[in-house]
Formats: sequence, C-alpha cells, structure tokens
Amino acid sequence: MKQKRIAILLPDLRGGGAERVAVNLANTFVQRGYAVDMVLLSATGEFLSELLPEVRVVDLKVRRIRWAIFPLVRYLRSARPTVVLACMWPLTVAVMWARFLARVPMRAVVAEHTTWSRSELLERPTVEWQICSSMRRFFPKADGIVAVSEGAADDLARLAGLDRAAISAIYNPIVGEALARPTATPSEPQAWCAGAHRRILAVGTLKKIKDYATLLKAFAMLRQRLDVRLLILGEGDCRLALEAQARELAIADSVSMPGFVKDPMPYYRQADLFVLSSTGEGFGNVIVEALAAGTPVVSTDCPSGPREILRDGKYGLLVPVGDAHALAKAMAASLTLQHDRDALMARAQHFTIDKAADQYLALLFPRASLEDYV
Repeated sequence: MKQKRIAILLPDLRGGGAERVAVNLANTFVQRGYAVDMVLLSATGEFLSELLPEVRVVDLKVRRIRWAIFPLVRYLRSARPTVVLACMWPLTVAVMWARFLARVPMRAVVAEHTTWSRSELLERPTVEWQICSSMRRFFPKADGIVAVSEGAADDLARLAGLDRAAISAIYNPIVGEALARPTATPSEPQAWCAGAHRRILAVGTLKKIKDYATLLKAFAMLRQRLDVRLLILGEGDCRLALEAQARELAIADSVSMPGFVKDPMPYYRQADLFVLSSTGEGFGNVIVEALAAGTPVVSTDCPSGPREILRDGKYGLLVPVGDAHALAKAMAASLTLQHDRDALMARAQHFTIDKAADQYLALLFPRASLEDYV
C-alpha cells in the first residue's frame, strides 16, 4: 500500500509551545513509518535542527499569511498529502481555503493551541470579529478540530459557536526520550546557578499573556523573606519593560533573563521551584516539563491547561491570576513543603509523545487501523 503522507502546517519553527509540539509529532510520525512534510511559511526557527532527517521541510517562502494561499495550493496539488494538520489561526482557516481551491482529495484537521478568550488579539474588535466569524464558517468543514485541553476546547466552542462534540481535546506531546536523558548541570548564568540561595525558574516567551510583571512583583515580596534568585528563560517584546520593572523593584541583581534556551531541561532539574504566572494557557507545556524533572510547580489558575495538568492542585499549587500577594505566598509555601518528586514525575507520564501521537493518528486516519496506513 502506498505510504500515507502527513503535512503539518505552521508559520515557522521559532521557539514556542506549538512549534515544539509539531516537531515532536513529526518525528514520531516518521518513526512510525509515515511520510511527513513540515510545511512552513518560512523555513526558519530554532527548532528546525530538531527535526529528524526523514522529515521533509517545505518552505513556502512567504512573509505574510495572506500571501500563503496560492503557494499552499501549489504544494497540495504537487505533493497530494493524505492529510494536512494545520496549526494556529489563521493558518487553520487558510488550509480550508487552499483545499477548496486545490480540488485534490485530502483530509484537513485544524488545531488551536491557545485559550482564545484570553488572547491579546481579541483586544481589537475588528480582529475579534475576523477570528470568530472565520472559525464559525470554516471549522465545521474540517475533518477534525483539535484543542490542547478540555478547557481550551470548551472555550473554542463558546467563542466560535461550534459544536463542542466536534472538538477533540488532545493534550500536548511533551514527555519522551529527550526529556529522560541525563543532562549536564548548567553553569550559566552563574548568579542563578551557583550559591546557597533557592532557585526559582520561569520559562516562556516574554509577552503580555505570560504576565511576568506579576511574577516580578511576587518575587520582590518573596525576596524580603528568603534568599532566592529568579531565572526567566525566553525572549519577546516585553523584555525592556520587564528589565525596567526589575530595576524599579530593586531586584535586578536577583533576576536573570538570558533569553531563549532550546533545551531548558538542565535548568528545570536544578531549580527548586518552577512558576507559571500566565493569564491564559491553552495547555502549559512548561508545567509538564517541570513535573518531568521532578520540580515543584506553582501556577496561576488561568484558563485552561494548568488546573487539568496539576489535577486541581494535587500536583502543584494554584493561585488566582494577577494576584502577586497570593503568588508570593504560594511560592514561599512550596519552597518549605516536602514534595514527592517521584509522584510529580509520574504525573508527567500522562503527557507522553507516544500517547498524543496515537490520538492524533486516530483523528487523522479514522476509518482503518493505523497499521493499514503504512
């Protein structure tokens, strides 16, 4: 039987949660015998080098999504993939247009990786209308709709007026061989890595929805009580504002922001506490990464993933969004608690790459057993 081809569509492979998920899925699919195309508007990004050689990278060479339709149509007519998995609006809408114009037989599955009601894009009314109306019009025509948590699926159904039963919640594929491998102990930044202080870690893009401003306020309160240092791994538009805030709070000497790190696992393993301060998370890959390292977690109870991952607080403390006092209190409490690190690592095993790949393949190829497609 002819080998089935899966196309995964993304803007690029710059460091981010959805990009990491796509790489994990692509590599697993080729290991299981499928042909996989990573179709990118621009073949750039830190995670390109993480793809296995068997994954074919298709560069559409466009700078804006609005210019992607016809290059995507040409790709569909030429490669004729069995199924396309399109990630993140507006690519999830663009693929439906392209399939219609290409007139080739193929399945199309769309995946949204955020809790849309918390998205910064919805702060602009005209953009909100475009997002909601396009999802409402095109998503019912897809062969499958994926959200990355139950809460994100509920949110998407409400926002776009979709049938909730038509949306599959598939947790992100995080835990695999790479996370299990031993890693060297990091030595930089030395101010965080070396010393008798307690080490607090945060990982994620420096953008508004991550609400690092509240984290810095909470950390300033905590530092008055404990000898602590904070490391934030990530890059983004909020860097200058956060650096200025750290200076204003007189904590700049205790906060390090070295930028994006492709493999943060050594830092998780050295941290005494991982903190997520977001106002919204479709899932929360970084929480699972921390659990996989056996690192205690404190998280905001933001929509939608953290509460599901942490099982309503069983595996990590949850605090209200935007409450610096509550966050500082929870951080102090977690640093003094005795944690069952084996239980944390066992919880992370609920979010393995293989488990997610099974669920995606069942949605991508629903009419026969998986063995029939290789």
